[in-house]
Amino acid sequence: MAKRLEHISNIKADVRNAVTRRLPDKSAATKSANTKMSTNKLELLITVVNRKKSEFYQDLLLSFEVNMQVAVHARGTASMQMLSLLGLEDSPKTVIFSFIREDKLQDALATLENKFQTIKDGRGVAYTVPLSSVIGVAAFGFLSNNVKTVKEGKNG
Repeated sequence: MAKRLEHISNIKADVRNAVTRRLPDKSAATKSANTKMSTNKLELLITVVNRKKSEFYQDLLLSFEVNMQVAVHARGTASMQMLSLLGLEDSPKTVIFSFIREDKLQDALATLENKFQTIKDGRGVAYTVPLSSVIGVAAFGFLSNNVKTVKEGKNG
């Protein structure tokens, strides 16, 4: 009986070893994926501009590898009376939500600030909100415009 139990435990050990040898090394795969993935964090860039200039600013932000933008029509909350007292007009606005990599952010903000000051009717406001995490390698790869990460996410 003891020999039989020993024989069974040896067979189980052999099977366990054979299965372990055939499985890919998860730690190696994780290390290689982490080295290929961009280490830049993402930020949500929120830009408020005149509706007439929204396409210009969306195209401008594309030059900073912004892969996803959402534009939403908006209107200010100030009353017409308040606007007339300040000498302003009630112009329709567009809020552009853009996902941008941290390494491209300073250049994008500097360019936006320059355009806000130099383009006729091109004034606006831009600010960022840092993102702490993104679920999924493919989603991160798409939002960060990292093609290698997107392809790896689909295959693996």
